[in-house]
Amino acid sequence: MGTWPIGQAAGGRGASQPPEARYIGWVEPLPVLVVSADPLARAGLAALVSGQPDLVLAGEVAPRSAAAAAPAGAALLWDLGPPGELPDSLDELAAGGAVVALCADEGQAGDALRAGARGALLRGAPPAALAAALHAAALGLSVLEPPFAEAFLHPPERVAGGEALTPREREVLALLAEGLANKQIAVRLGISDHTAKFHVNAILGKLGAESRAEAIVRAARAGLVSL
Repeated sequence: MGTWPIGQAAGGRGASQPPEARYIGWVEPLPVLVVSADPLARAGLAALVSGQPDLVLAGEVAPRSAAAAAPAGAALLWDLGPPGELPDSLDELAAGGAVVALCADEGQAGDALRAGARGALLRGAPPAALAAALHAAALGLSVLEPPFAEAFLHPPERVAGGEALTPREREVLALLAEGLANKQIAVRLGISDHTAKFHVNAILGKLGAESRAEAIVRAARAGLVSL
């Protein structure tokens, strides 16, 4: 795939490109394979990809068929669906190609990134964001939705004698200290129950606590929360 500096034409060919393609700097559309276990999600994403002037749909498949269907040089737009266990094929494909995962929450995004995905966006991301993320991933860059970047890129604070707490874990810890249950934490932070439980368990593990109450006491002694 060739690229030109943004806003410039090369050899007279820039004028024949759609305006959107000239401004983002792409000459040849990027082939994209859409992957999802949900046929309706596959169809919707395929339509979004087909509607972008700098992308070309290379196919739409279920996760079990992704490894065999992925063409050379294509980026993969992978809808992970509701939170749950990641398909085994994600590890294989992420290791050899550009995968942008569409995730339901932070926990799922973390799993996808650990599996090797180069990008993690929220499900329902706008078409322009999908196109930009896919091109960036194809160039070997990492792309994160702002809520995911907060959790994975910002320096975490460290618990005395233990592992670091992420910014999101500090938020969850503060709500634990208020006496909120997992479902209430999920509602307050706009995350899923699964993700709230994930963060609570991570906090207990990092504080070496056996219960929520013990975690709050240990956190208070470490100056992480005020009671």
